Amino acid sequence: MKKIFALNGSASENSSNRRLIASFVDLTKDFFDVTVFENLKSLPHFDPERIIDNTPEPVLNFRQSIENADGILICTPEYVFSIPSGLKNAIEWCVATTVFSGKPTGLITASANGESAHAELQLIMKTVMADFTPETTLLINGIKGKINKQNTIVDRKTKDDFMGFIKAFRIFF
Repeated sequence: MKKIFALNGSASENSSNRRLIASFVDLTKDFFDVTVFENLKSLPHFDPERIIDNTPEPVLNFRQSIENADGILICTPEYVFSIPSGLKNAIEWCVATTVFSGKPTGLITASANGESAHAELQLIMKTVMADFTPETTLLINGIKGKINKQNTIVDRKTKDDFMGFIKAFRIFF
């Protein structure tokens, strides 16, 4: 089984992105061992003076989790036409490392609109040299009406797109 480290970009306890990740975990349990990181708040504010030397322990642990994973899943909403600050902060702590380099990565942006954040997330992940394809990215507009509280995607097209994403991500390894 491939080990996947999943990042929930949302700071909300009741987030649709959390439900999407839960759905991903359930649908892939036979071939992925997924560890979900939902505590972006535990990472201190990015400090370029500490990126290499005197790096905070939570950041070192976060980087090690990425390093130990066979692949990465990022599922995030869009906040003010961008990725959430907590997710950006986490990635910034990794910029001077190679933890994302060549790492198979799946990118999901699920929000009311999400187009700006989705483009930004892809640009940022290209910068850190994560490995992804158009098929291992997914933009879900209007997510709140497309997934229920039981983590079931109720919109047929979204479910088909999500299953296609899972298939592409699985093949990508």
